[in-house]
Amino acid sequence: MIWYTVLILATGLERIAELIVSTRNAKWSFARGGVEHGRRHFGPMVALHVGMLLACLAEVWIGGRPFIPWLGWPMLVLVFASQALRWWSIAVLGHRWNTRVIIVPGLPLVDRGPYRWFKHPNYVAVVVEGIALPLVYTGWITALTFTVLNAVLLLRFRLPCENTALASLPAATTDRSSVQ
Repeated sequence: MIWYTVLILATGLERIAELIVSTRNAKWSFARGGVEHGRRHFGPMVALHVGMLLACLAEVWIGGRPFIPWLGWPMLVLVFASQALRWWSIAVLGHRWNTRVIIVPGLPLVDRGPYRWFKHPNYVAVVVEGIALPLVYTGWITALTFTVLNAVLLLRFRLPCENTALASLPAATTDRSSVQ
């Protein structure tokens, strides 16, 4: 359980790093005329992600979940793969990546890296991680709860908000991947 706790804490530190990058990138976007959309869902999104990390720890420590190698090791591989996809997305977008929906008019479409295959690769990473991270240590309640809440309460609003904001730009200058 100690190593799992370290994994969860490391994931929390990674989220803080994301917020630092996001804040820097938001300043860059706003300085170039960026417009934010869907601000109301940002707070619930942060709360859901923090809640998932806390629930992972609670389910393991209070619920006494065991580590099952045939489940835990493959899930750990998926956790690392989702992190790789997330940071690949961030690297490809550079200053345009953000945790908020900020549209900068006139930027070219990003169609390289993971954006060749996925419209929203960072969301793919979030979904995979939301299932895999709790299941590293058989946290099936957290995996199920986060997945349902993420789909029903967050992505149901976030994806349409982002797609609508991006669609408001002229087709020639639309950067469908300026946020994630």
